[in-house]
Amino acid sequence: MPNRLAHETSPYLLQHADNPVDWWPWSGEAFEEARRTGRPVLLSVGYSSCHWCHVMAHESFEDQATADYLNEHFVSVKVDREERPDVDAVYMEAVQAATGQGGWPMTVFLTPDAEPFYFGTYFPPAPRHGMPSFRQVLEGVQQAWTTRHDEVAEVAGKIVRDLSQREIVRHAAEAPGEQELAQALLGLTREYDPQRGGFGGAPKFPPSMVLEFLLRHHARTGAEGALQMARDTCERMARGGIYDQLGGGFARYSVDRDWIVPHFEKMLYDNALLCRVYAHLWRATGSDLARRVALETADFLVRELRTDEGGFASALDADSDDGSGRHVEGAYYVWTPEQLREVLGDDAELAAPYFGVTEEGTFEHGQSVLQLPQTEGVFDAEKVASVKRRLLDARARRPAPGRDDKVVAAWNGLAVAALAETGAYFDRPDLTEAALGAADLLVRVHLDEHARLARTSKDGRAGANAGVLEDYADVAEGFLALASVTGEGVWLDFAGLLLDHVLARFTDPETGALYDTASDAEQLIRRPQDPTDNAAPSGWTAAAGALLSYAAHTGSEPHRAAAERALGVVKTLGPRVPRFIGWGLAVAEALLDGPREVAVVGPAPDDERTAALHRTALLGAAPGAVVACGTPGSDEFPLLADRTLIDGAPTAYVCRGFVCDLPVTDPDALRAKLTTS
Repeated sequence: MPNRLAHETSPYLLQHADNPVDWWPWSGEAFEEARRTGRPVLLSVGYSSCHWCHVMAHESFEDQATADYLNEHFVSVKVDREERPDVDAVYMEAVQAATGQGGWPMTVFLTPDAEPFYFGTYFPPAPRHGMPSFRQVLEGVQQAWTTRHDEVAEVAGKIVRDLSQREIVRHAAEAPGEQELAQALLGLTREYDPQRGGFGGAPKFPPSMVLEFLLRHHARTGAEGALQMARDTCERMARGGIYDQLGGGFARYSVDRDWIVPHFEKMLYDNALLCRVYAHLWRATGSDLARRVALETADFLVRELRTDEGGFASALDADSDDGSGRHVEGAYYVWTPEQLREVLGDDAELAAPYFGVTEEGTFEHGQSVLQLPQTEGVFDAEKVASVKRRLLDARARRPAPGRDDKVVAAWNGLAVAALAETGAYFDRPDLTEAALGAADLLVRVHLDEHARLARTSKDGRAGANAGVLEDYADVAEGFLALASVTGEGVWLDFAGLLLDHVLARFTDPETGALYDTASDAEQLIRRPQDPTDNAAPSGWTAAAGALLSYAAHTGSEPHRAAAERALGVVKTLGPRVPRFIGWGLAVAEALLDGPREVAVVGPAPDDERTAALHRTALLGAAPGAVVACGTPGSDEFPLLADRTLIDGAPTAYVCRGFVCDLPVTDPDALRAKLTTS
């Protein structure tokens, strides 16, 4: 019989709806039940595409004996970290403070007042590698709860006090300047891997936000070293196994330093961010590889992650059926030489060296992850295209990985920005239409009459959880990109509504510091606040970027002042930990450049000369530049006010702080204004 999770919308929670564990969703009722019965709470946090979450579910939560013990002695609460990033952040901070590490599944034991007192991540069903079994942990916690209750309560209280007194954010009074950005670049150079690209050792994550900083820094200063690090990293990733050489799109990370073997889950946020990075790399260099990867990744997003309602699903699982009934990580993506021969016949002799498939294998059990270890030029392009089509068709007949169909507002905002820009750069109106479809869903389903965002939706129905700072910031970022690309000012208006909430409900009026949850959100044991970028821009740095762009569009001093105050944290952290505040550094580059405001006016929306100026403006690499396009006298954008045609010709105005250079009518002249400091 299904448990309480059967009524939830989260695919992750629904995966546990048939567990024999008597799960509760995160709710006041769950903690009231714990108080009523005098039992501790088991909090289990994970997400749909998490490999070890599935493992622990199968080993422990599907086991009747384990479930019986849990049901007798605990109130068990299951949380999808992607639905409730605030709950995840608060207790992950406690886990990391207590154990020095964290991860998912996260396993935390709480008092009925939600105070944590024992922590862990994955626990095996039997003792292994020095780890106790999950049953041993449960029995130990239960014994402590019943025989040393006062001691447990004291420990929990101390943990909460320690957390509440921790100062996460040391917030400087002003935004970073040239010195801090130069120190950040030097720090990145020291951590750069010149042989393999990327930063640090294994596991290696795509450094999307750092790459954006490097590209912007090069555009503003001409620093060739910054461009070289970005270009080489992008090429190494694109040629490695972390990139899907058949279907496009990136896996979550590489388990090795060489980008060969990925953790195979594919996340919406990674692919949205990387699609935009490769489009921007092409804009800076004209690289054919960057163009190909940007378009293939965009096509992957639309083909495999777009939902029936027009939004984008959260993830594809790492695991899938290997054809024999076993759920195996990477089964959908890896190949043996024999499998190549079955599909390609004699052409397998070309495919094996082209994709780096060997008899020994680069993965497990003689299987290989497809790479591009050699330059494509030594292979016949037409033959390679035929091989890729046949392999992709054959792969499509394998059991596909599961898809988490939950639509997360923040990640859809990132996808809107990426698809809008990629469509504009490469004359792909279908991609811009996909961006418009997702933006429309966010307005129709996620946004209520007070312009408050729901964090998630599924099947066109908004979830119950309130949006957090990253939702407001990333959706505003997507709407602002869409406004620049489409010339439709309504998207600027929607961004303004969201950013009003950022100023009113997420910002500390005294310091300008930002919180991850709104002032009127559910009160947890601590109000989460983290300015550092992780897999995606932090809500803090994303908000700084959106506030700055909105101010450039509108001339709003309060929005610009808020952006500058928020960037104080980049002044503090940028020189110390540049890898973990890359988007903040990118926004700081935009601030130092202006950012530039480009107004393009033409006699009619479909005028070809206007379109040429508009496209040139969008392709300008000036960091964080905003673009408004319309007819003279249009009230779509404040930037268009009082803009006139020159001799009846479409005209572009490039400004900083609404102080403008002489207008130009020639795309080459506009390009020059956007490529010089």
